Order: sequence, then structure tokens, then C-alpha cells
Amino acid sequence: MSSQSCTFEELHAAWTVADEASFDHVWVSDHLHPVGGAPLDGPIWEAWTLVAAAAATTGRVRIGTMVTANTYRHPSVLAKMAATVDHLSDGRLEFGIGTGWSEIEHRMLGIDFPAAGERVQRLDEACSVLELLWTRPRAEFEGRYYRLQGAIAEPKPVQRPHPPVWIGGYRPQMLGVVARHANVWTLPAMALAGAGNLGESLEVARQLSQLLDDRCTSIGRDPATIRRAVHIDVDLTAVDDSVRAADGFRAAGFDELIVDVPGTDLATGAARAAEIVDRLRS
Repeated sequence: MSSQSCTFEELHAAWTVADEASFDHVWVSDHLHPVGGAPLDGPIWEAWTLVAAAAATTGRVRIGTMVTANTYRHPSVLAKMAATVDHLSDGRLEFGIGTGWSEIEHRMLGIDFPAAGERVQRLDEACSVLELLWTRPRAEFEGRYYRLQGAIAEPKPVQRPHPPVWIGGYRPQMLGVVARHANVWTLPAMALAGAGNLGESLEVARQLSQLLDDRCTSIGRDPATIRRAVHIDVDLTAVDDSVRAADGFRAAGFDELIVDVPGTDLATGAARAAEIVDRLRS
């Protein structure tokens, strides 16, 4: 992942490094204003148009959103967008989705921001809508929040039955959604925010992973069919620490590692991060 408060030329340079290096994926985030303490009046590019640009300017690396906010787009429109990007990329889309969490973005732009429980229920229904539109000639769905009536969505995605679905979340209700719909579970950084050290972070990750296993077992799904992903902070001044953290999470069953490209020079940061990725693979 890299900053989206930059020029397209900088993003293209970073994507080129990723496409030619050892990265598996390139991710963008789905925000309508800068987050993480940055000024709200700063620039930031929209996620799905960026993913389409990444699809058109790369040839190997897989691409996606980490993660799409369900509240920003109706799932039937999002299904069409995702299928389009999957074709643009020749089947390289990784589809990330979550409930949406930035209240200030919603309030400033007049977008409804339901309570957390409702946002989880909406996401659950949205995933069902997406799956139906991606796989059925005509889709019917009658939910509390979304409805389909003889819905047609063509063309279908390149990937069958559909692009891999990554869902980010860690609370019990969200893990139920992950168990029902996800191909990959993403453990958000905020889930580990209270941990004081790597050992504590790994213990929290293991406990949440076990809770997901339990959710899967309760609905008759094999937990091994859901891959596990986690964000790793890459410190270019303490590479050994980054590698040690990655090794710990891999031992805990998290085999998909997401690194933020550090620094303001995205191409240089991506190149340095690629060196660390090479070490992680060795």
C-alpha cells in the first residue's frame, strides 16, 4: 500500500516497481478525505478509478482495494465496477471490502453513517448481492437493505466463480461475515493497537484467528479455506525488526503480508520495501 495524496506519476512509478519486483499485490485504500491525522483539505485520489488505472498500467502484479467501504457504493454498482476492473486487468483483481468506518467522511459529504451493527448487517447482505450478480444469469435477493429483481449483470468477472474476496474486521459479528463470505480475512492494524509488543500482537492475532475458526466450524465451513492476512509496518531503519514481525505472523498462520510503502518518494520506498520482501521470501 502507498499514499494516495500524491501525483499519478508517483503512483505509476511505485506500481512499476511493484510489477517488476517480488510483490504479489498492489493495494489502494478507499477514503474520500485524507485520514491518519493528515489535513482533511489535502488531496486524495478515489480508490476504484485508481485500481482501474493500476490495471491498465501493470501486467503481472495483482491489484485491489484495502478495503472498499461498503457504505460509499451500492453493491450492484460495485459488482459492475469490479467485473470491469477484472477484465481490464485480465483477471488480476483482489476484491477487498469492509463496513466503512470514517464517520467524518460520511458526515461531511452527507452519506448515511448507520450504527456499527447495521453497517455489519449491510455488509453481510452486500456480499450476498455481489456473489449473486457475479455468478447468476439473473439474480433475485430480498434483504432488509438491498433487493434484486431479475437482475442481470454482464459480463461476469474473468475469475470464476468471482475475484477473491478479502474482508477486513475483527469483532465477533464481523468474523461471522468473514466466515460466510471471505476468501481472505484481513486483520486490521487497529485490532493490534493496544498490544505493547510483538509478542502481545501475535497472541491477539492467534486468539482472533481461533475465533474465526470457531465461526467457520459453527456454519460447517472448513477454516483452512480462508487465508489470513495482516498489515506489517515496514521500518527501513530497522529491517531486522520488520522481518522478525513478519516471521512471527507467518508462524501464526498469516501467510498474506501487507506492507505500507514508507517515505514520500514512493518509487524509492517501493524499491526498498521490495528488498525486505525478498528477505521475507528467503
